[in-house]
Amino acid sequence: MVRGVRDDTPEPLGPDSLTWQYFGDWRGVLLAPWAGAMQNMHPRLGAGVAEHSRFFEERWERLFRSLYPIGGVVYDGPRAVETARQVRGYHHTVKGTDREGRPYHALDPDTFYWAHATFFMLTLLVADRLGPGLTQAQKRQLFDEHVRWWRLYGMSMRPVPASWEDFREYWDRMAAEVLEDNTPARDVLDLTALAKPPALGWLPEGVWRLVRGPQARASVWFTVGFFPPAVRRRLGYVWTVRDERRLRRIGRLIHWGWKLVPPARRFHPRARAGWERARGVRAEHAPPVETPARNLPPPEERDRPQHYSPPV
Repeated sequence: MVRGVRDDTPEPLGPDSLTWQYFGDWRGVLLAPWAGAMQNMHPRLGAGVAEHSRFFEERWERLFRSLYPIGGVVYDGPRAVETARQVRGYHHTVKGTDREGRPYHALDPDTFYWAHATFFMLTLLVADRLGPGLTQAQKRQLFDEHVRWWRLYGMSMRPVPASWEDFREYWDRMAAEVLEDNTPARDVLDLTALAKPPALGWLPEGVWRLVRGPQARASVWFTVGFFPPAVRRRLGYVWTVRDERRLRRIGRLIHWGWKLVPPARRFHPRARAGWERARGVRAEHAPPVETPARNLPPPEERDRPQHYSPPV
């Protein structure tokens, strides 16, 4: 089942939503390779990345600057519709024909919705596998919230499943029948030459080169654990009962360890600004928090329409 004609008066999400509690949580960065690989395995989305993106030349910068506008669609309150339309606008020129002669456009509703679906599932996985766990009622609530979130983009409602149960069928069908093993997905999972994370700026380069290999293997193992079984099989990964038990123990450790992090440090700056606005600490119409200059695209790329590049 799918939804019908879209409502022209989308309602932004707010602090009463489960999505606010988990989407802007820094634990989501642990699932960034999962989201990137799942998105790029979509044939049309992967083609757009292969032909239009510089992601693999600036992984950390692209990841951290993207969190601002994408997070803003959830946390910007009265500005959320405007932010959503900006995000949609970055995709207008991402179109072409892939190597197999298949046309693609990033704003094709099925393609754009697939990216949105992965963000919804990332939110659910953070809460369910790296957080306290979710009841079926809470999963349905997150699903309903992701529909509200989608409406902000002003896109067709045609690809959106009608219920949480229908979404599960959609997700399984995409994993089994649509996603493909391709170069953009494999590149996401190739962390052997990953640059040092910004948070480890204090670490000597020599030490980073020594730990990068083990860290890359651990990150890929962690990522594979969250893939649907059909995706693991397509990519050639084996996942055992022992692996699953280890991953669930790690998830519980992350959940309990996260309680030691001060609440003000648990959220990305754009999400934190939303919470501050909701508490009355930040003015209702204060300018949005933008990415710092260190995350901007290279100077020669900043004027291209597909880049979020605020004047900071």
